[in-house]
Amino acid sequence: MSKETLTSTFTELRKSFFRLAMRFLSNQEDADDTLQEAFFRLWKHADRIDTPEEAEALTIVTVKNLCIDTLRKKSHLHTVELDEGRDDAVAESATDTLEREERFKAVERIIEQRLTPLQRQILHMKEYEGKEYDEIAAKLGMQPPAVRMQLSRARKEIRECYLKQMER
Repeated sequence: MSKETLTSTFTELRKSFFRLAMRFLSNQEDADDTLQEAFFRLWKHADRIDTPEEAEALTIVTVKNLCIDTLRKKSHLHTVELDEGRDDAVAESATDTLEREERFKAVERIIEQRLTPLQRQILHMKEYEGKEYDEIAAKLGMQPPAVRMQLSRARKEIRECYLKQMER
């Protein structure tokens, strides 16, 4: 793939990549840094990427991995105490980050183990890629109401399984 094609693919899908990063990080600067790093990593290997779809898939995986790395680094950062109350806030923030990461991993496990391949694909296209129901339906050869129904069932299954896990 040419570097121009990689650049145009990345630019076209940047908003969906940014949304993905924000789901992990909830910090715009970190999300921007993650996208920049992901693009840089792919740029170095542009000659090995054959299609825009492959570029998209590699970017999603790279962004996700970089976000997880960022969360791990932030949870291990040591801070200098500026005031007595700050330590409690930092500890709560790190705890919140770890809890959020654990919840995300739990939901990912449920998605992988309990949803059908079609439900996983629809969920990914809607939530990670930000596609509309009509786009998803057209791409999968379905009717939009069928897409909505599959997504509704998938979300219900995720919610029920997650709540059962939390009760334990």
